[in-house]
Amino acid sequence: MNSPTLQRRHVFYSGHVQGVGFRYTAQAVARGFDVTGFVRNLVDRRVELVAEGPADELDGFLAALARRMSDHIRHVDCDSRPAIGEFTHFEIHY
Repeated sequence: MNSPTLQRRHVFYSGHVQGVGFRYTAQAVARGFDVTGFVRNLVDRRVELVAEGPADELDGFLAALARRMSDHIRHVDCDSRPAIGEFTHFEIHY
């Protein structure tokens, strides 16, 4: 997965994003896209998501997640970089 056509997105979501099924929704939505990575809750009440895949798949995944969780997301910080091929699937980290 270490290719210049693949990207990595490191995203922090804030708002009312914990205790609302955000991580499980992210994992379910990810199954419909060619993405790998993880999602986890942070102690500061944000949710961190790291995903790698083709840019169009990442865009679709993040847009679908934003639609599903729009009532809970108040702010999104997203950083894009080249993929490093760190993951084999998308999972929840605890």
